[in-house]
Amino acid sequence: MGTIRRVGIFLAVNAAVIVVIGALLNLLGLGPYLNSQGIGYSGLLVFCAIWGFVGSFISLQMSRWAAKRSMGVQLIDPNTPGGPVQSHLVSRIRDLSQRAGLKTLPEIGVYRSPEVNAFATGPSRDRALVAVSTGLLEQMDDEAVDGVLAHEISHVANGDMVTLTLVQGVVNTFVIFLSRIVGFFVDRVVFKTERGVGPAFYITSIVTQIVFGILASVIVMWFSRQREFRADAGGARLAGREKMIAALERLNAGVHEDLPAQMAAFGISGREAGGFRRLFLSHPPLEERIEALRRGAHG
Repeated sequence: MGTIRRVGIFLAVNAAVIVVIGALLNLLGLGPYLNSQGIGYSGLLVFCAIWGFVGSFISLQMSRWAAKRSMGVQLIDPNTPGGPVQSHLVSRIRDLSQRAGLKTLPEIGVYRSPEVNAFATGPSRDRALVAVSTGLLEQMDDEAVDGVLAHEISHVANGDMVTLTLVQGVVNTFVIFLSRIVGFFVDRVVFKTERGVGPAFYITSIVTQIVFGILASVIVMWFSRQREFRADAGGARLAGREKMIAALERLNAGVHEDLPAQMAAFGISGREAGGFRRLFLSHPPLEERIEALRRGAHG
């Protein structure tokens, strides 16, 4: 995805969020009511959309730098890999990148960890990073490693980092906007503040922003789980379904340690949980992903 197209998507989604929220408020009769209470909801809505998206896109632009620092990633020079393991890694990522139609080879790195994991991140298809753990290289055979790398390259080719950022920006906008609307309502209607805003506005806004943020994370994590199914299917197309299944089966039997919070959604595997906690998982259970590949689902 080129820079101009990516900026166009950013602006279009921003505008769409503003239009949709504004239309809903007017449809429900809340827009005129808010204006009558001296609350300029249109300006507030624009502010919240800008604030919600800017934060997400700053995080996206810093994602490679943050990953390298937090994970201690050692980059491999593709021209002088430095050893047979590194040479094989570069060769496979180059081949998979070409199959996926990537114009630029991602940065390639290794980070020291006993866990069997890998991740992809970066602000665009042309500025991506693919990193694998030493545990993965030590414990997986070549076929399983191929499946893992194909999964991560599929994330890059699908533009998943940008798409997840757009989703996060949308929910950020709703969270910030709705928390302030509730704050205004409590402050004006319940506590009868007539000029400016009182303490009730700030207290209510903070509390509701936390509550809405938790609810919004359920939406983001649902999207993240669907993204993992699609990356598995993409990995199967690039490397072969059996290799992708072998990779997930090996992951299921490997050492599991959580990636840092800011990287959790970008690893090939994540923590598992049942019940209510499942709603907050960035990755589906490995058994479900393996079964989906065997059924040919999410392709």
